[in-house]
This record gives sequence, C-alpha cells and structure tokens, in this order.
Amino acid sequence: MSDQTRLPLDKREDYRQRALAHLWVHTRQWNELAEQDGLKVFVDGSGARLVDAEGNSYIDALSGLWVVNVGHGRREIAAAAYEQMKQLVYVNTFAHASLPPIDLATKLAELTPGSLSKVFFVNSGSEAVETALKMAKQYHYLAGQQKRYKVIARRHSYHGTTLGALSVNGSRAVYRPYFEPLVPGAIHVPNVNCYRCDYGLSPANCDVLCAKMVEQTIQFEGPDTVAALIAEPISTAAGTHIPPRDYWKILRDICDRYGVLLVADEVINGFGRTGKWFGSQHFGLVPDIMTLAKGLSSGYLPIAATVARKEVAERFKGGRKEAFAHGITFGGHPAAAAAALKNIEIIESEQLVENSAEMGAYLLNSLEALRGHEIVGDVRGLGLMCALELVKDKKTKERFAESDDIGARLTRSLSKRGLLTRAGEIVQLAPPLCVVRQDIDEIVRIVDESLAELESELLVRPPK
Repeated sequence: MSDQTRLPLDKREDYRQRALAHLWVHTRQWNELAEQDGLKVFVDGSGARLVDAEGNSYIDALSGLWVVNVGHGRREIAAAAYEQMKQLVYVNTFAHASLPPIDLATKLAELTPGSLSKVFFVNSGSEAVETALKMAKQYHYLAGQQKRYKVIARRHSYHGTTLGALSVNGSRAVYRPYFEPLVPGAIHVPNVNCYRCDYGLSPANCDVLCAKMVEQTIQFEGPDTVAALIAEPISTAAGTHIPPRDYWKILRDICDRYGVLLVADEVINGFGRTGKWFGSQHFGLVPDIMTLAKGLSSGYLPIAATVARKEVAERFKGGRKEAFAHGITFGGHPAAAAAALKNIEIIESEQLVENSAEMGAYLLNSLEALRGHEIVGDVRGLGLMCALELVKDKKTKERFAESDDIGARLTRSLSKRGLLTRAGEIVQLAPPLCVVRQDIDEIVRIVDESLAELESELLVRPPK
C-alpha cells in the first residue's frame, strides 16, 4: 500500500457511489460493479503497475486493454501534449493541417511495411476499422466496380463496436443481435485455431485449409461482389492463436488473384506488442490497408489511424467526387499526435520492441511450466501477447460450463494476489513492453497460485 496514493475512506466511498450512479462503465452490468470489490478505482500508475484508491498495488498484466505499451507514468508524453496545447490546440481537420499530424504521418509511413504511406487519422480502433471498410468500398466504386460491397472477416475476431465494425466483428464477447440488422455484406469464415481446428485437422496435415477456404468463399459470393478481407495478423479475441507459416502468404495471394483489398487490423498487434513493430512483419505481409490504435499513443491520448498503400490512395485522386467521403472532427488532433510521436520515440530509444521479443519469449517459456495444471489445455503466444486456454478435460478438450463461472472466480483470485488481466476460458497475459523479468516471475507465480486455487474449488485433483 502507499500512503501517498491512498484516498481517505469517506472520499473513496464518495467516488465509488458517484461512479455507480453516473459513470457508465463499458460492457459491465451495474449490479456487478455494485458488489463488494466489483468496482476498482485507480489513482496512480508507474511502469507495469497500477495503484488503486485504497493504496493497493497491482501488476497490469493486460496493459490496460493491450494499450499502455510504454508503461504507466511517462511524464514526457504528458509534457509533449502539454507543450503542443500551449502552442496550438486545434485546427479545422476538414480543411487544414498542423505540424504534429504531418510529422506523425511521415513517421508512420517510415515504420509501416511496403508502400503503406497515406495516413487517415481518427480517434479509436473502431473508427480506424470503420474508415478502412469505407475506404475499401469507395476504392472499388471509383474503379467502376459498384457491386463490390461485401467484406470477408473471420469468426471470433474482434474489430470494434461501431456499426460497420460490429458487422465484421466475429467475437463472442460482443452481442450482435441487439443491433441487427447490421451493415449488409459481412461474411464470416473460420479463423486460425490449431488447438481446436474447425476442420478437425492437426497442424501436421491441415495444409492451411482455413486460409485456402477463403478462396472458395470468394468464388461462391462472386469475386465481383467482394471488396475486402479484414483480419488481425494474430487475433487476441479468438484466443491468440499463432497462424501457420504460410497462412498469410496464401491469403495475400488469394486477395491479389481476385482484386480484393486486404485489411490488416493491427489495433492490438501494433507498436511492438508481438516483438516486431507490427504483427504483419512476422509473416512478410504487406496489406493494402492497415488499422492502428492502442499502442500508437500507449493510451496517453485518444488517437488511431488507417494507413493505405500508395497504390490504394492514388485511386482517390481527382475532383471532388473522387475525394474520400469520410471525416472525423478530432482526427489528427495536434496534442494527440504530439503524444503519439513522443510515445514512438520512447519505443525506439528504449528498444521496447526488442524487449517485447525477449521478455515475451521468457514469459511464454515460464508459462509452459503451468501445463502441469489439470485445467491448462494450451499455452501459446508471441512477444508480450500470451494466453493460456483452460479446459475441463485435457484429453477431450471439453470446455467448462457457464455454471462453473471460472471467469469470475479466476479474476477474483488473480486480483486478490495483485494481478489484473482478462481471465476466463482464455487467460490473456500482455503486460507493458517495459516489463522486466522480476515482473514476469511475479505474474507467473500469481497465475500458478490462482489456478491451483481454482482447481481446488472445482475439486480437480492436483497434478502428481
């Protein structure tokens, strides 16, 4: 505990009651948060750790929400935004430009692979995806291919919650029926899952069928109706399954063969999370459009981007009718762009991409020891984006029942030991890129103890 950050009891309770009364916490139910320890209020953070209003310290093993890549408490990023605000706070983004977004767009053009070089700034990952979908559809429209409106996405992938993004969203965590009918033309195909292959195959004999089946889908729908394929290089929502070596090469070849734009959703994968600047680089992939957010500013200010290849951007040259028919008031906000530039500078100067690769390998290797638990079915990951998959029976890979409530049980167990992450059938572990071995050792120890506690509650006999 910290006396400097602990709020007095009456003040803590006041904040808690006002939060429950007025603050709509995203995706959570009010009565859940009203329960004891259901709502934590945080007041401070440094590196890989957060401190709540009671003065309790936690390891942030999810980087907020795969966001805080450079870690908490980076005052130099706050200072960069502050200095920009003192000089210029805003200009009309529909007509003019300011210096920071120009510098940031230039930097992103240098960092992203291939000819990705034209940057459209927005505020969030959902907006970046929405922008990419509209960009792909207008791209084909301007080419005289007005029937190309369909978008292929993968089951269980997450792409955001705005209406267009939700339409291609395949994540089980997002309840789509409330908002149907969604945007027409979204088609979902199987995702990568070598642990639970949709086709009942093993990695040794699958011949990357999950990739090759995309071609069959395009042929069935009609190539002249498909605008884009959108996918994360490595999908966290789908369970952080690493694709087979040739998976992305096959998808790139299929998209080229049928004139379909390939959109790589790097909102989570980007800026060192996987041990390279972008997840695409592990597979030699150069997408036509790339979406960026989260690690772009490490969450210090809202900013995101959709980056197009030069060849895609060229399609929008011409008169007013050829201009991209899309705009965001705060897209490329000067202060947010300044924060993102400083964030990227820190990633480079402190070699955090390299640290992600090194510490990620150490984390994955350390987690392998947890396979000894009766409920740990699989351990996987790349860089500082690792996951455990929990099962009721290792041999059959039987899932836990909803009534087992393993998510709530395990989350409570982890939290009381000082670790914050998203836990359930999949336990996600993605600490900030500045994490050190001591932090990782503590993460693994806490997960180990919490799994043992969960097993005892479920009356699972401990391993011999």
